[in-house]
Amino acid sequence: MMKIERLPSVSSTNEYLRKYLPARENVAVFADVQTAGRGTKGRSFLSDMGGVYLSILVFYADMAPANAFRIMAHAAVSVCRTLGEYGIPPEIKWPNDVRVSGKKIAGILIENGLREGKIDHSVIGIGMNVTNDVSALGGIAVNMAAFLRDPPSAEEVGRALLENFRRPSTFGEYLSHAHFLGERIRVAEREEEYFATARRILPDGRLEIERGGEIFALSSAEITIGN
Repeated sequence: MMKIERLPSVSSTNEYLRKYLPARENVAVFADVQTAGRGTKGRSFLSDMGGVYLSILVFYADMAPANAFRIMAHAAVSVCRTLGEYGIPPEIKWPNDVRVSGKKIAGILIENGLREGKIDHSVIGIGMNVTNDVSALGGIAVNMAAFLRDPPSAEEVGRALLENFRRPSTFGEYLSHAHFLGERIRVAEREEEYFATARRILPDGRLEIERGGEIFALSSAEITIGN
C-alpha cells in the first residue's frame, strides 16, 4: 500500500517526505507548486503551476548498493512511458534526463538512505513539464503542451506517472530510450572537457565511451549530445 498526498504548495516534495521516514511508510506526494524545488548537483528546479512535481518514498527489504542505478533507471522509464501514452516520443540522456526533440522535459532527483550496508529507502523526486511556462530556461527545456493540440492537466499526467512508476521495469526498457549510444558526445568531467563516442551503458549505470582509441567507463560526468 502507498499513501498519496496532494499539496497546493511546498518548498520541496523530497524534503516534505522526510517526515515519514520514522514511520517507514511508503508515501507519494504531489505539489501544484514548489517554492524551493531541487535538481541534481544542487541546482534549483523551476516548479511553477502546470507541471508535475511528484516525490515517492519507498522502503526496501533487501536492496544492494550496486543496484542503485536501477532505481534511477526505473524513474526515467516511468516518465518515458507516461510521455508515450500521449504520443510524445521521449529519449533519455544519461544518466536520467528525459528529453523530447533535444530539450529537457523532465528531471529526476534520487536520494537514497543506507542502513547496515544496504539501501534502506529512496526519496524519488520527478518533475515533468506539462503546461508550465519554461521560457525562462532559455530554450533548453520544453513542455508537453508544445506537442499536443489539447494538452492534459498536470493532475492527469501525475496520475499516469505514478501508475507507471508502480509497474516494474527492466534495464532493457531503459536502454531502449538511450538513443544517443553510438553518437559523438561532449563530456565535461571535473576540470576537463573533451569529445568521445558513447558506446553503451553498463548494468551498474556507468557510461562506456571511446576516446582516442581507448575505452573508458564514466561514473559521473555531464554529457552534451549533438555538438
